[in-house]
Amino acid sequence: MSETHENEPSDTEKSSSALLTAPNDDEHGESQPADGALIALPSHVAGSGTLDRLVENARGYAKASTAENTNKAYAADWKHFARWCRQKGTDPLPPSPEMIGLYLTDLVAPTNGYPALSVSTIERRLSGLAWNYAQRGFTLDRKDRHVGTVLTGIKRKHARPPVQKEAILPEDIIAMVATLPYDLRGLRDRAILLLGYAGGLRRSEIVSLDVGKDDTPNSGGWVETLHDGAVLTLNAKTGWREVEIGRGSSDQTCPVYALEQWLHFAKINFGPVFVRTSRDGKRALESRLSDKHIARLIKATVLKSGIRADLPEAERLALFSGHSLRAGLASSAEVDERHVQKQLGHASAEMTRRYQRRRDRFRVYLTKAAGL
Repeated sequence: MSETHENEPSDTEKSSSALLTAPNDDEHGESQPADGALIALPSHVAGSGTLDRLVENARGYAKASTAENTNKAYAADWKHFARWCRQKGTDPLPPSPEMIGLYLTDLVAPTNGYPALSVSTIERRLSGLAWNYAQRGFTLDRKDRHVGTVLTGIKRKHARPPVQKEAILPEDIIAMVATLPYDLRGLRDRAILLLGYAGGLRRSEIVSLDVGKDDTPNSGGWVETLHDGAVLTLNAKTGWREVEIGRGSSDQTCPVYALEQWLHFAKINFGPVFVRTSRDGKRALESRLSDKHIARLIKATVLKSGIRADLPEAERLALFSGHSLRAGLASSAEVDERHVQKQLGHASAEMTRRYQRRRDRFRVYLTKAAGL
């Protein structure tokens, strides 16, 4: 999927009271959808213990071919489409370009009172259907006139400029971490914000980190702490990459120091780096933290620190998300663009430029530079 979709479906916006009082995923697990992999033995082949184990392993590899959040989104896409087909008295299999064209039409101009979906969400739904059909042995021709022309018309009539989350700038992240207490939970959340900002990390990359290589089966990378900083080895969208995070100018804002403090006081030397804490915030638990916690943490600390206090609370909450950390690094680092591109793991400089946005526009005044 494209980089613009990396935040997955947007988080439901919550009031400040809900954000500041809701449990931070601590002592609570996230429900997981059932594995939808359809790999099975051919009908003419008899099962056996060895073959059955291979089938299970193949299902695991098939599931790992796409990111976990992408798998969740695709499963939800298929569930929604299958339910829509049942309501219309038809079956989702085999793929019918005519019915899919009608489905897309209903998404952008619903007849059941539900709100219309954005063009980007509709395109994501279509990608999810194509992926699900492929897993079931079918091919969805997205260029078929019943699908392609309808989608083109939807884009021309309903497309809007992409809504970008606002970047968290240096003064913002400093103000945000200043709102956190120095109990165990506060140490953890401080390390999350500073490490995510300095590394330009996706929230899934943050929570998938382990202390050491191959500590857990679901590891997304590991951390190595050195004298001058920390090196994160990440298994990300574009493959394995190393992210170097140097030490900061002070302990209060140093991401490496914050990480060391969290690991030391939480007594973590194996397994997931970021785990849930007990309800009182004084004891580290074993279960890995959910990436949803990071989105809630960012919104809560934005409110507490008074960032963009000129706006109503609902607008402030809508402006910031986990994506704001990556956009913040790209917008604030005054270094050669190639270094930012490498840090973010982008395949092209053009993608990196999409992340570079500041509030103080017209820093480079090309009109006067051109002699006007």
